Formats: sequence, structure tokens, C-alpha cells
Amino acid sequence: MNSLQSLPELRNKIDALDKDILALINQRASIAMEVAKTKTAAGEAESFYRPDREALVLRNIRESNTGPLTDDTVVFFFRELMSSCLALEKPLSVAFLGPEGTFTQQAALKHFGQSINTLSLTSIDEVFREVESHSAQFGVVPVENSTEGVITHTLDSFLNSSLMICGEVVLRIQHNLLSKCSDFGDIKEIFSHQQSLAQCRGWLDRSLPGVKRTSVSSNAEAARIVEVMPNSAAIAGEVAASLYNLKILQKSIEDEQDNTTRFLIIGNLSAGETGNDKTSLLVSTGNQPGSLHEVLEPFARYGISMTKIESRPSRLGTWNYVFFIDIDGHQNNDTVSEALRLLKPKVSMLKILGSYPRVPV
Repeated sequence: MNSLQSLPELRNKIDALDKDILALINQRASIAMEVAKTKTAAGEAESFYRPDREALVLRNIRESNTGPLTDDTVVFFFRELMSSCLALEKPLSVAFLGPEGTFTQQAALKHFGQSINTLSLTSIDEVFREVESHSAQFGVVPVENSTEGVITHTLDSFLNSSLMICGEVVLRIQHNLLSKCSDFGDIKEIFSHQQSLAQCRGWLDRSLPGVKRTSVSSNAEAARIVEVMPNSAAIAGEVAASLYNLKILQKSIEDEQDNTTRFLIIGNLSAGETGNDKTSLLVSTGNQPGSLHEVLEPFARYGISMTKIESRPSRLGTWNYVFFIDIDGHQNNDTVSEALRLLKPKVSMLKILGSYPRVPV
């Protein structure tokens, strides 16, 4: 006997489940609105977003998932659900390095979800100032790329800023060929940022040899141009395709498939401990023998992994340097706290830029 259920039976089950899911989603939203009232009564007014709480919820979702949906799929769904619920409480205003359609905007949407108010700014300095003045609650800035290295403007901006790092986003940089054309043969000119053109050179040489390549200020600007210019194409991300009504003719045309960029979430609040965190530091030393060893020794003594160290001129004196350091653990952790206590008298300046949840790799 055939035990397979009929198609109408299966569809009826799906319809019933959809109603249950919808009811539960709205129930969650109602509770979120009650949370907002409770926070407001307690005096919290500027932002209801808590990066540690959000990270723990998504981490639990990932760990609880039994399939068949992938972890990334269920996390994306709950990220958007949480974003929509938070918007019912109070929509977030997030500044990012623009223009619209950049990978920085894509990183902002990946971290906060679609239900935010985004503000496109023309420089990293502007993003910092917008958040410092509380005109935006958070900012998103790039800090390093796996092939191009660190973004020095971001590191330097922390020298004179009171803002804290309260999150991070790691985004695989996927370059796509966007156009209004339907066929490669119709394309006469390709626009993109010079770095993107370089990162896709091999694919362009093979697939579109002889087609003119023109460098512009950003990939988003390239998409804007292509929207109105016939027989042209842009190299940009998916967000740009949606914003400028372009078709994705070919995905992932970058030569290095593991090209990733790390972005930082900056704000006027600190993130609580989640059990899987990192801490970013700014440390200044004088120009004397063994100064770097003095910085490293407390972390080695307590077995704390240092995941990144970058040096920049300190501007405080000739040949003095500032080290930007990432370590494992939260500053409120006893071991990390003790290591930082030992480090402080050994350096001329120690500034904790923030402790925040580590993103899944």
C-alpha cells in the first residue's frame, strides 16, 4: 500500500502550520512591545538594542537548529524577525560609509536586519561624528580586508573618539556583474572601483576581453551610472543591483573566492558578556627596547590569545607608535581583567575600545 500522503493533504498541513507560525510571530512582537514599555519605564530611552542579547539569541538559534534548513537560513530568518520586532519598539538609526549600495551598507543590513533607518555618509570621519553626536545610534565602518589589509582611516578615528566597538560583521566580498543588458556581447564598457576591477581582472580577461574598463569612486557609483547608460555593466554587490534596478548577469566573478572584509559596529554603549567575545584595545608605548614585549607579556602569562595586532604612528612624538590589538575574551572576565590591570602601568596609554560578541566563522 502506498503510504505517501496526497498533495492536498500536505498543502493543508502547510497551511495549518503557517497559521500557527504567524500567530507565534505576532505573539513575539507583542511581547517585544511590552519589553519596550518596561525599558521606557526604567529610564531607557535612546536605544533598546542590546548587542550581547541579540548575539545570544542568534547563537542559541544556531545551536538549536536540527535541520533540514541550514544554520545560516534560520539565523537570517530570526535576524529579520528580531529586526522587525525591534522596529516596533523603536527603529534604529544606523550610519554607514556610503554611498547606498556599498558593501558597508550590506554589512549594516546583515547585522541589524532590514528594519532599520540607514544613513549614507561620505567618509569614515563623518560616520564617527554622526554617532558621537547621537544623530545616529550606531555606525558601521570597514576595518580590514583579507587581501587589501587594514583600513587606516578607521583605526586612526579611534584615537580621538569616545565611541566603543559593540559588534563586528565579517562579509564575504562577492563581486557581481550587473547590467541592463541580457547578453555579454552587448556590453561595451565596465564601471567599478579600481580595487574591484583589479580583484576581477582574471575573470574579465577571460569573459569580456577587450571591453573598456573605467574606474569610478565606488561600486555603488558604478551601478548608478550603469542604470542610465546603455550597453554598460558594473561590478558591485547584490544591494546595488536592487537599488539601481540592474540584473545580475554573473555572480562571484572575483578571482579570490575567500576575499572577506571585517566591519565594526560603533556606538555609545558597551556590550555585555556572552561567553564568546573579543576585546579591542588601543595601546601606546614609547620608543624603548622591549616595549612590545611589555605589551605582550601579560596576555601570555594568562594564556589569552591575541588575534590581531596592528601598529600606527601615535602622533604623540617622533617614532612613538600606537598598537591596535584584538584579544580573546571580555574585559569583564576575571582573567582578561587581571591581564589588563598588569598591562596598564607598563604602557603610556591603554584605551579599551570595546568588548563585543565574536561572530561565527
